Amino acid sequence: MGTQPEAAVVGVATTRKQVTAWGFWDWGSAAFNAVILTFVFSVYLTDAVGDDLPGSISATTWFSWSIALSSVVIALLAPVCGQYFDARGKRRWLLGVLTGLTVVAMAGLFFVEDDYHYLWLGLLLLGLGSIMFELASIPYNSMLRQVSTPENIGRVSGFGWAMGYFGGIVLLLLCYLGFIVGDGDTRGLLGLTTDGGLNIRLVAVLAAVWFAVSAIPVMFAVPEVPRASADPKAAQAGFAESYRVLFRDVRELWSADRRAVYYLIASALFRDGLAGVFTFGAVLAVSVYGIGAADVLLFGVAANVIAGLGAIVAGRFDDRIGPKKVIVFSLTSMIAAGTILLFVSGPTMFWVFGLILCLFVGPAQSSARTFLARLAPPGREGQFFGLFATTGRAASFLAPSLFGLFVWLFDADRAGIAGLIIVLAAGLLALLKVRAPERV
Repeated sequence: MGTQPEAAVVGVATTRKQVTAWGFWDWGSAAFNAVILTFVFSVYLTDAVGDDLPGSISATTWFSWSIALSSVVIALLAPVCGQYFDARGKRRWLLGVLTGLTVVAMAGLFFVEDDYHYLWLGLLLLGLGSIMFELASIPYNSMLRQVSTPENIGRVSGFGWAMGYFGGIVLLLLCYLGFIVGDGDTRGLLGLTTDGGLNIRLVAVLAAVWFAVSAIPVMFAVPEVPRASADPKAAQAGFAESYRVLFRDVRELWSADRRAVYYLIASALFRDGLAGVFTFGAVLAVSVYGIGAADVLLFGVAANVIAGLGAIVAGRFDDRIGPKKVIVFSLTSMIAAGTILLFVSGPTMFWVFGLILCLFVGPAQSSARTFLARLAPPGREGQFFGLFATTGRAASFLAPSLFGLFVWLFDADRAGIAGLIIVLAAGLLALLKVRAPERV
């Protein structure tokens, strides 16, 4: 199981210009995550396009099933794709191809009119976009080693996460003000008609262009890595053979250094908890703490700003004291804030402790990436981040399931917070048993 020389993948591109170019991909990725998948187009698809869908199965159910199916495909493909990216030495090229396919899927959403007959096209494009986007994140995360040194990898990773948060804020505000705000047959400052859902379909086009333009700098500024001197079987394997190579590598990893395996399990747990905070935050704000529906967007903007700033600041601590301590402190703080939220009421308390929760989401996410980057052997970053995606998808049912279970058991939305706390605590306890990466 050969690898590239360390110099081939560590600190290849370390200038400010190259780091900024790399971070702009994160800036643009918010177009898919925030606009298409979370806040705008998914809502249009379930509440408008599929509103009068015949049959006993709702559009929301079909949407959840399509996302679940795409998650299964991602979990199956991610590790062997990462392995392939390493062996071929074409991270930048493959990042461009997968990003391009994501953009095409996003642009195709323009043709999803406000009619239930178009629901299936929308679900297909969203599912394909999700798969391409997650696979694109593998070579992108693998590039972290190229655009940083062991001394500044925390700051670079934090910068990338912050770019994603801030990019999401800017684009959401542009979409809301230009295309969505208002009532009646025309919406937004641009006065776009709602006939056939045109204003939302144009949001999809804007998001596609936003992502495409933002992804261009990394294609020119960050150099390609040399082809890995990996096991020839990894470079030449077909689809089925790739899994045999993967299982062999995982067995060798288990024998040589189980820390990486333990970390993948621990991070899958706490990352699902982190995702749950943003997934259910808006629901809790309205149903439990009395925040007006119009103010939820303001809270979302504030939450993203706080999380982005937290990621930037924590990146410096990551480089000084290591990623494990940053993650442990962040998770502990989130558990404390979440516990307090269980017992307080009112909009003010939610603004205070809800933003404290968000403050530590960014640092935990950023340092989760640097922890794995520091563990990955040079030349195998793609394979490790592919496993990172797979384990994350495998555990992605925990936070939603426990949230729903506690709401059902106690017949109160507030109780769902306890489910999120349990997932975060499980991830924290699992992480405490993982030895931190060696300091530089």
